[in-house]
Amino acid sequence: MIDPLPELSTEQSDPRYSQIDRLPTEQIARLMNQADAEVPVAVAAAVPAISAAIDAIAARMAEGGRLLYVGAGTSGRLAVLDASECPPTFGTDPSLVQGVIAGGPEALTRSIEGAEDDAEAGAAAMKDLEVGALDSVVGVSASGRAPFVLGALAEAAGRGALTAALSCNTGAPLSAAAEHGIEVVVGPEVVAGSTRLKAGTAQKLVLNMISTISMVRLGRTYGNKMIEMSAMNSKLASRALRMVREITGADAATAGAALEAAGGQAKTAVVMIQHGLDADAARALLESHGERLSDALSG
Repeated sequence: MIDPLPELSTEQSDPRYSQIDRLPTEQIARLMNQADAEVPVAVAAAVPAISAAIDAIAARMAEGGRLLYVGAGTSGRLAVLDASECPPTFGTDPSLVQGVIAGGPEALTRSIEGAEDDAEAGAAAMKDLEVGALDSVVGVSASGRAPFVLGALAEAAGRGALTAALSCNTGAPLSAAAEHGIEVVVGPEVVAGSTRLKAGTAQKLVLNMISTISMVRLGRTYGNKMIEMSAMNSKLASRALRMVREITGADAATAGAALEAAGGQAKTAVVMIQHGLDADAARALLESHGERLSDALSG
C-alpha cells in the first residue's frame, strides 16, 4: 500500500528549519514568527472560496438552520472553540453553532488520535445531531483526508445539508466531498508535520471569518458592535453600557436604567431609549423587524 501522506505539503520537511534544535531561543522564535506571517497571505488567496461558503451558510441559517463544524485533533479543538464563542459574542443559542470533535468531549483535553480514522463515527455524529436540509456542515482537517470528517460530510450530504470543507492541502479529498472546498495552503511546518502550528492558525482565521461574517449577515451585530450581547458580568455590563451610550447618545444614568429594565439586553435598551418604549414594546418592535436593530431604529 502506498502511503499518500508524505506527498502532502503539511507533511513536508522545510530545510529552513532543519537545524532549529541547535539554534538560540530568540532565533527560533524569529523563525516561527516569520513562518506565521505567511499564514494571512495563504488565507487571502482563499477568500473567494471562503466568501462563497459563508453566503451559502448564512442563507440557510436565515431559514433556521444550524452551523456545525466537524474535525479531529487540533482541527476539532479549534472547531469547538470557535463554536463555543458564538453564544457570548452574538447571543446565540448554544445549539445554533456547534463543534463536533472525533473522540467526543474527552478529546478536547487529551489526544485520542485513533478517533480520526473512524468514518462510521463521523456519520453517526451527524445522525445523532439529526442533521437536516437547512443545516450547514463544515469539515475541518489540515490534511484534508481525515476519515471521521469524510464520514460526517458524506452523511450530512445524504441528508441534504450544505457541506463545506476547510483543509491546508491542494486537491484534498475533503474538498471533493463538499459543495464548497476551501484550501488554505500554508506549506511545511516549522516542526515537520505539526499542523497545530501554521495550519492550525490558518484554520482558526478561517473559522473566525465563517462564524463572524455569518452572524453579521444575520443581523447579530450593529455596525461592528456586539449588540446581541447580554451583560452577564461586570466587564460585559461596562461594555454594554458604553455601547448603548455610543449608539443612542444617552447619558450614563439613562443608559443604565434602560439596560436594567431590559434585563441586560443592550439591543432592547437601545430601542427603548430611541423610541421611548418599555422593554416589552421594544422587544416586540425588534421581533417585527426580524431582530435587526438597524431596521427597528429606522422603522
